[in-house]
Amino acid sequence: MNIGFALCGSFCTYSQVFPIMEALSREHRITPIFSDAACAVDSRFGTAPEHIAHARQICGVEPLHTISQVEPIGPKKLLDILIIAPCTGNTLAKLAHSIADTPVTMAAKSHLRNGRPVLVAVSTNDALAGAAENIGKLLSRKHFYFVPFGQDDPQGKPTSMVADFARIPQAMEEALNGRQLQPLII
Repeated sequence: MNIGFALCGSFCTYSQVFPIMEALSREHRITPIFSDAACAVDSRFGTAPEHIAHARQICGVEPLHTISQVEPIGPKKLLDILIIAPCTGNTLAKLAHSIADTPVTMAAKSHLRNGRPVLVAVSTNDALAGAAENIGKLLSRKHFYFVPFGQDDPQGKPTSMVADFARIPQAMEEALNGRQLQPLII
């Protein structure tokens, strides 16, 4: 199976996401896709070149990181599923409003033209605030599925929610069969 694995700028989750990418790469062909932030921003969780090199090493291919590189995903039917993990509030908003001005959102738009699933693994500090509306919009759209998610720090960050990244493989199987993994909120 051909899987697109798109990373957005929630750098604190990369230590959870890369092992899932690696596990999936043992059985499937993975094409890593980096958002503009993921491709360019260094953080206390590592540098962009380190993350790119890590994805390259896991997947054995150069990560895609420009709009022109991802645009052919749909016309050439390159992917069976697109996983966006982590998916930031910024990317959620763009997906909910059909804005395709980043490599990740263009990959999703291009992929969706074939009616194939997009699996979203939320990681945002405002999931129960400004991003809630965008999550709701995507939940009501065809071909969007979510990795189950919950509050990661209810006391310190009461509006923050993060996907249970370990459930990506299970959520992926359900999405490929046209079903949302339940329970959605954990």
